[in-house]
Amino acid sequence: MSASNPTAAASTKRPCEPSLADPTPPAKLQRSSEPSDSAPAGNPDGATDGGEAGGAESEAMAGARNPRAQRYLVAVEYIGTRFSGSQQQPNQRTVVGVLEEAFHKFIGQPVSIFCSSRTDAGVHALSNVCHVDVERISKRKPGEVLTPHEPGVVKRAVNHFLQKNEGDIMVTDVRCVAPDFHARYKALERTYHYRLLSGPESTSVFEKNSAWHISEDLDIQAMKKACSILVGHHDFSSFRAAGCQANSPMRTLDELNVTEVFPFMFFPSSIERSEMESSDGSLVYSRTPALEPCGKESDGSCTSSGKSESENGKEFGTRLRHRCFVVTARARSFLYHQVRLMVGLLKSVGTGSLTTADVERILNAKNVTAAPPMAPSCGLYLANVKYDLNA
Repeated sequence: MSASNPTAAASTKRPCEPSLADPTPPAKLQRSSEPSDSAPAGNPDGATDGGEAGGAESEAMAGARNPRAQRYLVAVEYIGTRFSGSQQQPNQRTVVGVLEEAFHKFIGQPVSIFCSSRTDAGVHALSNVCHVDVERISKRKPGEVLTPHEPGVVKRAVNHFLQKNEGDIMVTDVRCVAPDFHARYKALERTYHYRLLSGPESTSVFEKNSAWHISEDLDIQAMKKACSILVGHHDFSSFRAAGCQANSPMRTLDELNVTEVFPFMFFPSSIERSEMESSDGSLVYSRTPALEPCGKESDGSCTSSGKSESENGKEFGTRLRHRCFVVTARARSFLYHQVRLMVGLLKSVGTGSLTTADVERILNAKNVTAAPPMAPSCGLYLANVKYDLNA
């Protein structure tokens, strides 16, 4: 849309967010620089982020809003291997930096991206969420404000520029939100997954940066018992890394569990192919000895070393499979490195280095020195950030 009258253009009802109509005639393009207020209401301690990266985030720009801009909520997925974390850092490739560059190329002016959750170098995201304010200015008539871009246009355009980068980050969803919607402070809960591979076989090149390889067998039942001890409202000081800026170590862990799943790179053998398909061709998940390398126990978990065939009968060139476990942690917010420290503890319980009694002792110690080393970043995935977008 192009308007001959700048005032009319600025006051036009915007399809994304009607409440953003602004009768103020647009002057020359300016970036708002008003200082932000203190942390928004509903944020008890200023630490409702994912807790997986250190350093203080400057919130000054988060509250600085241009009344003529449309605020978008943007969901992104990325492989964290080649990122130095999510937050902007000088001379480092970061998630925020790459996104800001792509938006800049799209709209022709700089923007500020604010993530719901901070992630460390090497940590992946199935869905991290951020917000960004975009003012659409006419290229033919500088200073003229046009109707905001539709979310689908934003998604396609930004992905176009992202794919010209390393191709390891993609926008998966875009939505128009109110001008005071904050990706970090409006989040109701966050879910993380952590992948572990268990077995003596070396890690495949396809899995090198996507999971933590444990050469020992893992006792899933012991790990589940340890999870039950940590779930609930506790002082998680023993799972709080140095440098954590949260005002309180108290957190409510809504969910912590461990599940055995198919390996990520799962390619069925000839025997498995014949057993896994039903008459209509759909996948059947059956744990018969012919399909799975393990016996079926009362809890349905695998208990063998993860071999698809016996070692003596293993076909040349084929790999022995790892067992794959996923630890899921869900809470409104996490402390710095809390998830990776908890996974490190669960791994120690799974290998038998620690007992469930040790889990209680470490939790009650309220000191991170009591906990075993934390899990590496490569197996951690920010899975989901939940909002009430109808409120």
